Amino acid sequence: MSYQIAGGGIGGLCLALALQKLGMPYHVYERAPKLREVGAGIWLAPNALQVLDWLGVLAKVQEAGNVIDRITLADAKLNPLSDIPQTPIVQQFGFSTVAIHRARLQKLLFDEIPEQHKTLGKALQRFEEREESVDLHFTDGTLAAGAYLIGADGIHSAVRQQLFPERRTRDSGQLCWRGIATLDLPDDYRPRGMELWGDQIRFGISQIADRQVYWFAVSEQSATLPQDPILRKAGLLARYESFHPLVGQILEATSPDRIMENTILDLDPKGRWYQGRICLMGDAAHATTPNMGQGGAQAIEDAYFLSQLQHTNPGEPGFAAFAQRRRPKVQFVVKQSWNTGKLAHWKRAQGLRNGMMRVIPERILVKQMLDLYRLEDI
Repeated sequence: MSYQIAGGGIGGLCLALALQKLGMPYHVYERAPKLREVGAGIWLAPNALQVLDWLGVLAKVQEAGNVIDRITLADAKLNPLSDIPQTPIVQQFGFSTVAIHRARLQKLLFDEIPEQHKTLGKALQRFEEREESVDLHFTDGTLAAGAYLIGADGIHSAVRQQLFPERRTRDSGQLCWRGIATLDLPDDYRPRGMELWGDQIRFGISQIADRQVYWFAVSEQSATLPQDPILRKAGLLARYESFHPLVGQILEATSPDRIMENTILDLDPKGRWYQGRICLMGDAAHATTPNMGQGGAQAIEDAYFLSQLQHTNPGEPGFAAFAQRRRPKVQFVVKQSWNTGKLAHWKRAQGLRNGMMRVIPERILVKQMLDLYRLEDI
């Protein structure tokens, strides 16, 4: 009854570790020929950390990243619109959000998996479902087979494209640039996760390790930048010149060839997630925009629920229970994240928007965090 996992990203690796914990056979196939120290950062909120604790890797993750004890939303000059200490979150769950390099997290999880259960350089081309198995055909001409196939291969999932070709991603109309700056934040900012809202642009900041600061910059797609790395960096410096000086310092400390550009997309979770012996999870099933910092966390939650439901009820019944259990929460996250992204880019009445954010009671924001971070019972 082996599970073949297409995709060695965070969700697929957490699923592998969950199946391993439950004594269920599996194999992970990752298309990249090797894991590289590229990419950007990720926030792991307490809902994700609870699963990582269950998997036995929480201490390693905390050591490899940076603990966030305040989450600050501010205007372009870094004047707070909301500034939420994470003390109530720690009291409820025992830990706060961790900011970490995505590649470092991926390698940490990958190293926990025995060699015989993982293969790099295997890009799935197509699959064939049989009566009691699923055959996997890879682009290098090789084959593999298992009882079930889990598509954990991201927002552009090859598994989803074959299984449900009618499902389409949604374009937010926004571009995002990400990078890692080589510097340390001032002591007051190091334990914070911060996002600054300006005039239809915003900038996010978090320390993820010593001498590593993860940042992201978001703008409307119409405000494109040159593809040449040096000109792109210069364009970002000019675009965010009116922001707090810390933003310019971070951009200056970033190598131009390490700045990534992506269109912000999501995927409506109302579409089908499973059929027969094949099931989608994470971004392959319900990709969200990054505005709530919950994309990775929701994939990790998927691993927790999918593994345990398959342990008690293998196959399509377990897949059905998984989709039924997870769909309401991910629908909320996708919708709320989309709306937050639109609010942050209001073209008019930005003063009204900022004023609205300032008057929301802290207790309301804390309650929203507690509700989001709580794991449902299996």
